[in-house]
Amino acid sequence: MPSYLLRTVVLAAALVLLGACRSIVPPNFRPPENPSGGVMAARKALDDATSCCNSYADLSYQDMLPWQPQRFELNKDSPVAVLDGDRSYFLAFRLPQGAQLPYTIAMKSELSGRWLSSSYLFAPTVVVLDDAFQPLVSEDIGMCEYIGWTSETTGAFGKMEVKDPRARYLVVYSSAKQQKGQTYWEQSPTTFSAEAPVKMNSAGSFKIQHGPDGVLYVGMENSTYKRAIQNAVCSKAQQGDGVINTLRNVVTTDLLGDDPAKKKKAD
Repeated sequence: MPSYLLRTVVLAAALVLLGACRSIVPPNFRPPENPSGGVMAARKALDDATSCCNSYADLSYQDMLPWQPQRFELNKDSPVAVLDGDRSYFLAFRLPQGAQLPYTIAMKSELSGRWLSSSYLFAPTVVVLDDAFQPLVSEDIGMCEYIGWTSETTGAFGKMEVKDPRARYLVVYSSAKQQKGQTYWEQSPTTFSAEAPVKMNSAGSFKIQHGPDGVLYVGMENSTYKRAIQNAVCSKAQQGDGVINTLRNVVTTDLLGDDPAKKKKAD
């Protein structure tokens, strides 16, 4: 093909693509097709499922609690139990008897989807049982967000401490209260407009809704999870007095201690 014809074809193709780009919204800017369809469908699947068990004694405890957090996926194919009147997917474990008390069990929930504004997560309820399957501790775990450098250190983290020497079994499910709750998320979900060009609004609720299913990591706390939990964000930071005032207060405390009289004199 002559060079002048090749240039003509390339130019025509470029003009076509340029015109198309004006009407194509990049994937990350497109609104989700159904913002609430995911969690609503998951709740319906849980409601329609047949429960296997109605008490802690009915559950199977063949699996030992992992020595470090392992990945579990709770979905429509998972068993369903009705525990303390709450309907939920669940996990059940034997607790290690050789572990030194107290020890910490760590958990991490992953967001259910690609879109922050329509994602949800599985918020765990943890029950520690004795050898007669009687609850010693029952707790809705508060989850805190941490964004790490890898997928292993990114998600909503939580923990609980086992202190009672009578502890033999662990059940993880999600209470009705947890399933209706929310977890603070520092990244604000973006809202969208169908108008062209795309208009973005960074305002958001800073909350991720809870759902009945999802990916949950559970196991004995390791160093990776310990660091993530220590640095996780659990709620919106309180409004400060500004950097200058904060530094001034820190320096004053370091130099003069906590004596109010000395601080007043310094002011």
